[in-house]
Amino acid sequence: MIQVDIWSDVRCPFCYIGKHRFEAALVKFSHRKQVRVEWHSFQLDPAIETQPEISTLDYFVKAKNVSKDQAKEMFDGARKMASETGLEMDLENSVVANSYKAHLLIQLAKTKNVANQMEEALFEAHFQKAKNIDDNEVLVEIATSVGISETEAKDALNSSDFAAAVKEDELQAQKIGVRGVPFFVFNNKYAVSGAQSSESFLEVLEKVWQETSA
Repeated sequence: MIQVDIWSDVRCPFCYIGKHRFEAALVKFSHRKQVRVEWHSFQLDPAIETQPEISTLDYFVKAKNVSKDQAKEMFDGARKMASETGLEMDLENSVVANSYKAHLLIQLAKTKNVANQMEEALFEAHFQKAKNIDDNEVLVEIATSVGISETEAKDALNSSDFAAAVKEDELQAQKIGVRGVPFFVFNNKYAVSGAQSSESFLEVLEKVWQETSA
């Protein structure tokens, strides 16, 4: 069995790309049924304020202290990476939103064995549908789309248990030196940082499998 722990933030475009590149590697990995994936919460910017009224481009220009042309170039680069991975991203229209509540739902989803589906639905809502992932109604709708009841979703958004789980993931990330996401750890031994190519992920999977089998 191969354990893969993934730290990710649903407002990070490279986490969305990394997820799909890793999944593309899994498809080619002949022992994929022996791979167990666990998602972990990580907020790139815990202090970000949700601001649906401003454009993501304007926010990025101010937050990163770059020109609008530089910001557009960065957005184009991310969009190109996404497209090459088979994803379409509408970065300019994505809502500037804090992802903390989304992470509460991810922790709930982990207890229901639908964390991967929840991650995908949240990424899609944020990057493709321009939904506000800090809005309770939107989040409940997303939760029900992956088979979680409305009541459970609403309870999770106010649960100290899931808040503690988010905090635990973040503390664990600090302990192992995670500085940015996506961050993949294979069998607590090999780490892969960033949205690497599917070939790179496959190479690591094969190496870990050989060691595990031996």
